[in-house]
Amino acid sequence: MDRNLALELARVTEAAALDSGRWVGKGNKVAADAAATEAMRRTLDEMDINGIVVIGEGEMDEAPMLYIGEELGAGIEDSTKVDIAVDPLEGTTICSKGVNGAIATIAMAPRGGFLHAPDMYMDKLVTGPDGIGACDMQKSPGENVKALAKAKGCQPQDLMVVLLDRPRHDKAIAEIRKAGARIQLISDGDVAPAVASAIEGSGVDMMMGIGGAPEGVLTAAAIKCLGGFMQGRLVFMSEEERTRSRDMGITDFDKIYTAEEMAKGDVFFAATGVTNGDLVRGVRYFAGGAKTHTVVMRSKTRTVRFLETIHYFDHKPGFNAKKK
Repeated sequence: MDRNLALELARVTEAAALDSGRWVGKGNKVAADAAATEAMRRTLDEMDINGIVVIGEGEMDEAPMLYIGEELGAGIEDSTKVDIAVDPLEGTTICSKGVNGAIATIAMAPRGGFLHAPDMYMDKLVTGPDGIGACDMQKSPGENVKALAKAKGCQPQDLMVVLLDRPRHDKAIAEIRKAGARIQLISDGDVAPAVASAIEGSGVDMMMGIGGAPEGVLTAAAIKCLGGFMQGRLVFMSEEERTRSRDMGITDFDKIYTAEEMAKGDVFFAATGVTNGDLVRGVRYFAGGAKTHTVVMRSKTRTVRFLETIHYFDHKPGFNAKKK
């Protein structure tokens, strides 16, 4: 895999953030998502890759933009063959409300590198490197909090744990509070805080709970690049989900996956902020342009770059954000 892919992916997420950022706070999550996905497709099709979307926005008949199985890239015969995991606008609702935490994100791996997770739920546990050998999904939330605090050489009250604000997490929230840790409840978008948990000084130490499985694979790509700890287990709500999983090659329904099992090989990850968050800052517009904040990573070299980029719209042919 060409190391230049890292910066190419930054261009992809920047384009998605710039186009969708014009819809922040306007109450139209569909339009915001459409803007992000179209910008991503346009930019990906300019890349020298033979890419296939394996984590996307559903099947072709359900999601006409960046659907599972869609082929992207310049399509030259000897171009690098890659799998693509994408969420053009992670946090569509929070973007539409103007709330913190919306990002444009993408990951790339060699062909066959990503777990083909169906669009269903996944129970996740994510920390930085200190969680390796200390935390485990088979422990209770309180036990994991205490184990991580011990591994980090701090007290539980020093830790910040992020969970989606859902009734299904009420028991875990009670246990975490009993263990003494602090909690940040989010309405949507668990990729950004999960990735932030593996970055020292981000203000997030652990992300846990049930969220989307496709988002879990994206998170795994970043966690592998960061050398962090992650476990994920699919949560089945119906027999139809089990059937879809079998069709995608999943047979062990109780398996706990590691980040390395969900994202194999030389993996790249990029995310650009649409609104402000713990991981990256949101798009900031000015007359004739905008400034973006992006994180881009590669697992082979464990390089993590934070890019602050100034964009001048008059010099971006085909760019749509200035027209909104």
